Amino acid sequence: MRIRLYIPCILLLLHTAMAKAQHGINSVYSAYGIGDLETRDYSRNYGLGSSGIGRRSSGYLNELNPASYSALPMQNFMFDISLKAQQVNYSGANISQNAGDIDFARLAAGFKVKKWWGIGAGITPFSTIDYKILNNQFGTGTGNPVTATTTGSGGLNRAYISNGFQLNKHFSAGVSTAFLFGPLKTAQSLGSDSLSTQHNGYTFKPNFTAGAQYATRLTKDWQLGIGATYRFQTTMKIRNTLDIVNQDQTSYYSKPQDPSYFTLPAQYGAGISLSNGTITWVADYRHELWNGLNNKGLNYSYADGERYSTGIEYALTQNYYNRAYEGAIFQLGFSYNKSPLVIKGLRTDDIAGSLGVSLPNRGGQLRYYLGVEGGRRGSNAGGLVKETYVNAVFNFSLRDIWFMKRLAQ
Repeated sequence: MRIRLYIPCILLLLHTAMAKAQHGINSVYSAYGIGDLETRDYSRNYGLGSSGIGRRSSGYLNELNPASYSALPMQNFMFDISLKAQQVNYSGANISQNAGDIDFARLAAGFKVKKWWGIGAGITPFSTIDYKILNNQFGTGTGNPVTATTTGSGGLNRAYISNGFQLNKHFSAGVSTAFLFGPLKTAQSLGSDSLSTQHNGYTFKPNFTAGAQYATRLTKDWQLGIGATYRFQTTMKIRNTLDIVNQDQTSYYSKPQDPSYFTLPAQYGAGISLSNGTITWVADYRHELWNGLNNKGLNYSYADGERYSTGIEYALTQNYYNRAYEGAIFQLGFSYNKSPLVIKGLRTDDIAGSLGVSLPNRGGQLRYYLGVEGGRRGSNAGGLVKETYVNAVFNFSLRDIWFMKRLAQ
C-alpha cells in the first residue's frame, strides 16, 4: 500500500523541521495562567480564519466539530501533519524587537468505522508558555542594581479521540475525548549567579467537547450546514515542585509544593456553511465563560472571551483516469479574537486576515496545503506590548484506500 511509503517520508520531514526549530517567540502574554491559549485550527480551516464548526466535508479532518467525522468517506484512511512558522515584531515603550519560530502544529488521522460512524484522533498544542522578563532589583543596603531574569517555558498539549455519528439524513452528533497535559515551568535568577530557582508544574486532565451538525439542500446546487459545539468546564490540578539548579541543570535542592488549581471554562460555539461544491462560505462564533473563574492577579484578571471568524473558499475540479477529483483550492479568511485576558483593565484583542491554498498530486491522494495569516495582538496603551505578526502553516494530507477486496480473477 502506498501509504507505507508516504508516512515514513513525512515523519522524516517533520523530524528535520523540529530539529531546526528556532524557539524564541517570547510573548509576555504567555506569562499568565496556563499560557497563551491556542485559538487557531491547523488544518484546511486555517485560511478560512480557522472557521468550520458548521462545515461537513469528506475531504479533510475537521476537529472544530467532532460531528463532522460522520461525513468521512468509507474505506478511506486520512493522515495529516502540520508545521507552523511565526514571525513577530514587538513594540512598546522602549521596546522594538523581532522574533521567529518553527514548530510542530498537528498530527491527526481518521477513518470510517461504519457507514454511520467516523473516528478521528490526533495531538496538537493547546497552550504555549514562552517568555523572558528582565528587571532591576536593589539589594538591601546597596544602591547597585542587579538584573533579575524570569523565564517561562512549556505549555499544554491536547491529545484526542473524536467520534462522529450520522443520526439520520440531516443530523449528526459527535464527542471529542481529549487529554490536556504538559509542563508549566518558571525559572528565576539574579545577575550572574549560576544558580536559578525553578517552579516546575505538571498537569494531566481529561476534557470533553460535544458537537452537532445539521445539513440540508436549499436548492439543487446549494447545501446549508449549521453546527454547534460545547466544551465542558474542566478544573486542572497542577502538581508543583521547587528546584534549585545550576547552569547545567544539576539539582541542588528539590521539594514538592502544594498543588495549585486552574479552571478551564466552558466554551460554546456555533457555525454556518453554504456551499455549491465550488464556492463555500463559512462563519463561526465561539464564546468562553471565564467570568468568576480563577484568582485575579495584581494587574490582571479574566473576562468572557469571544471569537468571530469567517472565510470563503473556491475549489477547482480535475480529472484523472476519467474520474473527477478535488483540484486546487483557494481561501480567504478573517478573524477577531476578544481575548479573556485583561491586563491593567485593558483587553488584548487579536485581529487577523488569512489566505490559504491547497494543491493535490496526480489522483488527489496527497495534498499540500499552505496557509498564511497576518495580524496584530494587543496595543501600546497602558504600557502594554503590541505584537504584529505573520504566521504560516504547512500541511501534508494523505488519503488512501483501506479494506479493498481483491477482484475475482
